[in-house]
Amino acid sequence: MWKYKTPGIPDEDFERTDQVPITKEEVRVVQIAKGRLEPGYTVYDIGCGSGSISVETALQIEPSGTVYSIDIDPKAIELTKKNLEKFGISNVTVILGDAKEKISKLPQADTIFIGGTGGDTKDIVEICNSKLKPEGRIVIGTILIETLFSVLEVINKLKFTSVDITQVTISKSRKTSTGTMMLARNPVTIISATKI
Repeated sequence: MWKYKTPGIPDEDFERTDQVPITKEEVRVVQIAKGRLEPGYTVYDIGCGSGSISVETALQIEPSGTVYSIDIDPKAIELTKKNLEKFGISNVTVILGDAKEKISKLPQADTIFIGGTGGDTKDIVEICNSKLKPEGRIVIGTILIETLFSVLEVINKLKFTSVDITQVTISKSRKTSTGTMMLARNPVTIISATKI
């Protein structure tokens, strides 16, 4: 369905519900770029939500790679499965459960994406440290300042290198009766780093 090599599948192409969040198209593109993916990689998508990161990542790492998509919300898991089916993706394993319990059972990862976690992002980053291969990348999308602060604290404590903090603020056009206006979306701060 997505015939291009570049990420950036339009949000409206994904199955969506109001109860399950989606990483918006432009933010998703930046996060995937920060993950520095290659064919054959093993990737985690923690807090997979609608599965948009999982879908785009699976396309980037090609069938030789594997994505493990984890979410504690059954609605998110069902939506992720629908989107994987819609885009014909077969190299993703979808896992329902608490990431802090499920991560230990997974193989070592080349790249880990962390999205919505219900407030325990710092703990998840600490657990992921032991599962990330040397030179592996971790990419965390945050909305709350408190989450950003706690993640930076743990990233520094674990001595990650190449730490990058990028805030993405997107406005999208919308037609009105008199013309076109720009509507702002919530800014998202993306922290990416490399394990030494």
